[in-house]
Amino acid sequence: MSEQDDMNFSSGVAAFEAKNFSQAMQLLNPYAEEGDAEAQFRVAIMHQNGLGVVANPMAAYKWMKASAEQGLAMAQHSLGFMYMEGECVDQNGEKAVEWFTKAADQGLVGSLTTLAMMYEEGKGIERDPEKARELYKKAGFDQEEV
Repeated sequence: MSEQDDMNFSSGVAAFEAKNFSQAMQLLNPYAEEGDAEAQFRVAIMHQNGLGVVANPMAAYKWMKASAEQGLAMAQHSLGFMYMEGECVDQNGEKAVEWFTKAADQGLVGSLTTLAMMYEEGKGIERDPEKARELYKKAGFDQEEV
């Protein structure tokens, strides 16, 4: 990335953080197109929530999946939620577990906790209280808290 590219990318992230989503989309979309996982994740969020663009569930899923497949943990977690809730994609508990597990393997405690809840409640997958306890413990919760 050239110095100008670095500035544009940084400006895009800054615009996103400042909630100037139209500018963020304009600056980050070219990086998403070039395969930058962080840009893809942020572009997906904007498409998913109609921030700076008209909400576009198909584009949100496309960019979130592209970012998740590159290993960005937050994108993997978000893709898990898309599958768990049936948002932007058909509901699929098994795929939700797959993506939450990938994010949890990278240390995202929120993904561990969500997996534990899914197993505890049987949400989208077979109920497994023992697996839920194991995941809650791994996430740092004491058994008494659960």
